[in-house]
Amino acid sequence: MSLDTSPRLQDPDGFLALVMEAHRGLDAEAARRFDARLALILANHVGDMAVLREAIALARGMR
Repeated sequence: MSLDTSPRLQDPDGFLALVMEAHRGLDAEAARRFDARLALILANHVGDMAVLREAIALARGMR
């Protein structure tokens, strides 16, 4: 399996709004903890280490 970067979210703006709302009222440290928990939950859902490595490289601009 390789990383699928084609648009798949039906409502990307809606997803961004959900994440922004989840950050409401959080200080910077709590927001970082939230982001880390969300990333781990989604990584667990993906479950494929090669795909996760590819996503990390893409996010860091290394791909």
